[in-house]
Amino acid sequence: MHPARATITTKHLAHVFGAMLLTSSFICFAHLSASAGLPDEGDCPEVTLEPEGDGPKVDAVAIAIKPGMVLLKEDLMLLRQLIPKELWRSREVFFHEGMRLVVGPCHRRYAVPDFFREATEKFAGQAKVDNDGNLTQYTAGLPFPQGQIDPNDKKSGAHWAFNVQERYIGAGLRGKFRISDFPNRVGEMQEYDGEFFVLKVSHRADLAAQDYHIPKRQKMELASGGEFHRPFNARHLAWRQFRPKRASERYGEPDDIFTYIPSMRKVRRAAISWVDGLYVPKYSVTGDGGGGQLAYGETGSISPTAGYSIAASEDMRRGLIGITLRANAYAWRIAGETDVLAPINANGSGYPILKDRNFGTSGLSFANDRWDVRHALILEGSLRVKNLDVAYVKIFVDYQTLQPLYWITRTSRQRLLDIGAFAYKFSDDLTSAPEWPGGVPASAFIPVAAAFYDAGAGAGGWRRESYDIDTTPPSDALQRSMTTSDGLGRGR
Repeated sequence: MHPARATITTKHLAHVFGAMLLTSSFICFAHLSASAGLPDEGDCPEVTLEPEGDGPKVDAVAIAIKPGMVLLKEDLMLLRQLIPKELWRSREVFFHEGMRLVVGPCHRRYAVPDFFREATEKFAGQAKVDNDGNLTQYTAGLPFPQGQIDPNDKKSGAHWAFNVQERYIGAGLRGKFRISDFPNRVGEMQEYDGEFFVLKVSHRADLAAQDYHIPKRQKMELASGGEFHRPFNARHLAWRQFRPKRASERYGEPDDIFTYIPSMRKVRRAAISWVDGLYVPKYSVTGDGGGGQLAYGETGSISPTAGYSIAASEDMRRGLIGITLRANAYAWRIAGETDVLAPINANGSGYPILKDRNFGTSGLSFANDRWDVRHALILEGSLRVKNLDVAYVKIFVDYQTLQPLYWITRTSRQRLLDIGAFAYKFSDDLTSAPEWPGGVPASAFIPVAAAFYDAGAGAGGWRRESYDIDTTPPSDALQRSMTTSDGLGRGR
């Protein structure tokens, strides 16, 4: 049975407004005022349509957004009030002809595992943010329960940001990925795939019996890494990133990052050690050992066959953005709250399960999917390290689950750089999702996809697909491999 088709379309609006609508250049919506707290579950918003121009004024038309509505490209005006303004201005990138967007539940309360809820309650009120924006006295669960954050506290923005950093993502993430890189100038789309993982090592609410951390790894915050499988020139390029536990207490604390370079058959420390999220290698090279290069972005390339001289291994800042956050790397402020539509529990599929999904003409659209109505907190952060291209970030954070929904970056001069959107799946709704040890649901949000538009260049961007991610605890043997660089390149 198909969801109900939206009853208000451009044709219906034309009937309401008559000839005046047909001559208007566009429709303007009444602005959403910021709300306090979380709306009631099932409380769906209304969008208010008003024609612009100097013509005769008419009463605004209020249209309720309801679960089951199907929105097509001609219904885009209904979305303007429920997506970030930056994304609306680039709507031709994120929405497309032939789209079929199904409206999901309004403000659904997604389940939280008992062990995470209990840890949050047990340690509530203990975590602190110092005057330098660092986190102290934090053990497990959410550092700052949403209902206890004082919006008038000058540190409230940092409280929310640390909640995003420490939000529940199961034991971590592991699975396959495919990154599609769309050029912003002349060139062809580059596509490559591999596997990656993120392992929560400390502050694990499910490990109360082990003092909330993986045994013998109490000084490590998280471990991440991965390996490229395709194309051939990038095959076996692998990496590990280890973030020390003290990094939350000192924002300048470097990570330990290692890369395995196949052409050299050696593990080397990466030239960069400080990143504000997850590291993925991008190689700047000189010389060529006879192999080609896989261009990635406007500058730099991955070229593991260029064995004569590898100048540096840099962080490409693509692919795994938004999966984790180094909250004390920024100075934060709360910019408001608003209702949004976002694919927080999408029902579509993608790589590696479905290899040829249609992401629109731009390759960056999740419009053929289910989008929930969610209440979002708008966080704005100013990066403390000033020598990077990205200086400011604006994140639309889901108020209940703390998952990033939209991610917008700017330069030090406030020039728009990237506009990003995320898609998730809720593991409890998936019959194929592995259960947590003990046979209970994992209740984790799986970050199945991300799409970032290069707004600074006015074209191009990238898309990640990871639709087979597992969030349950890995085996002891796999944990040992994830938390050391010894296995990098072994057997190659």
